[in-house]
Amino acid sequence: MSAVLPPHGVHAGHDGHAHDDHHDHHDHHAPAGWRRWVFATNHKDIGTLYLLFSFAMLMVGGILALCIRAELFQPGLQFFNPELFNQFTTMHGLIMVFGAIMPAFVGFANWMIPLQIGAGDMAFARMNNFSFWLLIPAALMLVGSFFMPGGAPAAGWTLYAPLTLQMGPSMDAGIFAMHIMGASSIMGSINIIVTILNMRAPGMTLMKMPMFAWTWLITAYLLIAVMPVLAGAITMTLTDRHFGTAFFNPAGGGDPVMYQHIFWFFGHPEVYIMILPAFGIISQIVPAFARKRLFGYASMVYATASIAILSFIVWAHHMFTTGMPVTGQLFFMYATMLIAVPTGVKIFNWLATMWRGSMTFETPMLFAVGFIFVFTMGGFTGLILAMAPVDIQLQDTYYVVAHFHYVLVAGSLYALFAGVYYWGPKWTGVMYSETRGKIHFWGSLIFFNVTFFPMHFLGLAGMPRRYADYPMQFTDFNALASVGAFGFGLMQVYFFLFIVVPMMRGKGEKAAQKPWEAAEGLEWEVPSPAPFHTFEEPPKLDASATKIVHGH
Repeated sequence: MSAVLPPHGVHAGHDGHAHDDHHDHHDHHAPAGWRRWVFATNHKDIGTLYLLFSFAMLMVGGILALCIRAELFQPGLQFFNPELFNQFTTMHGLIMVFGAIMPAFVGFANWMIPLQIGAGDMAFARMNNFSFWLLIPAALMLVGSFFMPGGAPAAGWTLYAPLTLQMGPSMDAGIFAMHIMGASSIMGSINIIVTILNMRAPGMTLMKMPMFAWTWLITAYLLIAVMPVLAGAITMTLTDRHFGTAFFNPAGGGDPVMYQHIFWFFGHPEVYIMILPAFGIISQIVPAFARKRLFGYASMVYATASIAILSFIVWAHHMFTTGMPVTGQLFFMYATMLIAVPTGVKIFNWLATMWRGSMTFETPMLFAVGFIFVFTMGGFTGLILAMAPVDIQLQDTYYVVAHFHYVLVAGSLYALFAGVYYWGPKWTGVMYSETRGKIHFWGSLIFFNVTFFPMHFLGLAGMPRRYADYPMQFTDFNALASVGAFGFGLMQVYFFLFIVVPMMRGKGEKAAQKPWEAAEGLEWEVPSPAPFHTFEEPPKLDASATKIVHGH
């Protein structure tokens, strides 16, 4: 990552341009070697650590997914017994959600928010370091649970009782790991909120902030609100397992459905925690490549806030089959349909931004358009699942698996890829190869749809999820999905080897300060690669808060 460092003896002045400075450069330079990373307090280094960690977790979770698809390539048991298969499905979910997607967005927040709002760094630099390093023991504990007696947790990523009360010791390791990751998320969120509210450059009002900063501000509040709820649910599970309580154990007067209510009160806002920052990234990229201002900025901000607020009143749509009274079903059905309105507003705003724009399709824009297309499909299948009578048929089938992978892989993951291609030149100072980027995009898009589109039909035909075996009539679509999954996995290895590694090593043509001509925002006002210390003093902004006024 040496490409992230400015030349020796140079740091950025408050106008964002490099100034020579020989008398006190020790204050401005990163410690060399391992100390730079272990004791990192610089927001860019910590952002880089988050992104590398999340990619490593993406690979681990991806290997588990490929184990699942290898088993499901044909009917019958090929490679794994059903118990191990359930461990794979559980750990795949936990690792992807808490290890890959969430840390990746926090990495983006660390890298981009100070640059976008003209702040010198994050508000709490040491806490920032701590919140990253907490992830490492948590991840090791989570992955290491495979090697404990009885293997990894196998209760599904939702960790429903009564299964969790019957698991071996790995369940406790999993609970502890999730507590640590939750603490990391809460600290990261506090940091983001304080940075955005207190450290904006003069002239950067809230309604002039880039959309990415807005979506993260709202997401951070969501995280602080719901992570303690998850902590409560898994702590009650822990006391049921070891301390004689009976929160979820019917034998002692407990109620396993109560666990579901508590879990989904966390789980549904969590879904939006994983998609709102993606909306922010897409809202930065679409205007840049349509060469127009974002259509309806204020409505985008209000729509994001509406999604966040509504996310708290829809949780029980995950529980239509638990014996809910019809009144409850109706309430959660209508509330869920209501959330489609602000989401639709965002999609129409992106389309309106593209409408009659001078669009070009470099890789970031390809991923952004791919995101809008596939995320909209995922949204529609979610709307279908919101209807209680339909959901009762489709509950726990592969239709649900297809739905949430359309939202999470083609939603969150595509937005993350788009962001890497869009801001990567600013991070590393080198341009990626456009041809390789396009290979990565088209390969990912095609293999993704080959993998997950057939699952809609499997679900409609009644194939339940989390099963290691299935009857003959589901063979063809399962074989197709498995082939697609291996193709999709290989495309991500390709991305790392041929896009990420060359950029990190500084191989490739040098990036301009502003590689995308129509991109707006303060991050394009500093050199590429962004200097180790960007804004020594708050920059003076013009009226639009997108440019720095030079001159002293």
